[in-house]
Amino acid sequence: MCPGAHRLWSHRAYKAKWPLRLILGALQTATIQEDIYEWSLKHRLHHKFSDTDGDPTNVSRGFLWAHIGWLFFKRHPTYLSKVPTIDTTDLMADPIVKYQRKFYTLWVVLIRGTMFTGIPSYLFPDQGVGYLLAMNVLFYVILLHYTWLVNSVAHMFGYRPYDQSIEPTDNTVLVYLAMGGGYHNYHHTFPHDYSGSEYGWEQNFNPTTLFIDMFAKIGWAYDRRKVCPQVIQMRTKRTGDANQLRRNARMAVDVILGLIILYWPLPVIYGIRYLIH
Repeated sequence: MCPGAHRLWSHRAYKAKWPLRLILGALQTATIQEDIYEWSLKHRLHHKFSDTDGDPTNVSRGFLWAHIGWLFFKRHPTYLSKVPTIDTTDLMADPIVKYQRKFYTLWVVLIRGTMFTGIPSYLFPDQGVGYLLAMNVLFYVILLHYTWLVNSVAHMFGYRPYDQSIEPTDNTVLVYLAMGGGYHNYHHTFPHDYSGSEYGWEQNFNPTTLFIDMFAKIGWAYDRRKVCPQVIQMRTKRTGDANQLRRNARMAVDVILGLIILYWPLPVIYGIRYLIH
């Protein structure tokens, strides 16, 4: 989700050749979080009208609204009036976005079913299909909440080192859960930075940036946009508080801690299953 619908299509923070866009489109489809067009449209609204009635996940309406409520209730009239103001011509000009949207349900069934039920059934033939389907649904629910935490927790709890005047925060736990997407105060201050943070993956747990950089090595990702360090320092001095900057752990510790926090459900779920049996 992060390198595709978010950093590539919503923010145009870098460019990608069609093989990478195809991979990113398939991965985004597998998350079942609306098609790329809808996701990107809402995210652009979220940034342009952040934490106001024009923002679909407006945190000023409360934690539950920002986390999940916005998905189940009528959109605010202000939000509906702002939708036409967002330019989405670039999205529909991309054939991968266009045809994913046109055949979205079909792609969800094929890709999600293949990746999370078909392939595991082949690799683990001793596991029943019912169990694999249940795990598919469970991990889907966990993924949804990981994503929604960026709309709720990251707009309420944490630090604002880059801009004290906005709601989004840098949140250490979400750095891990969102695979490097927890630097939300930075992201809303500099939304077009492809890394989503002041740091690259060499300096902290940021596998999404690593993913993009790996494809940049083979030329599939290019024109990665990065904010000049001097600009960051000047902005932090003018609107932020440098004392609130996250202090990175040693890289090895950061990676181990990140993997534990991100993938804790796996050993817990498998441990419970074997205890039951």
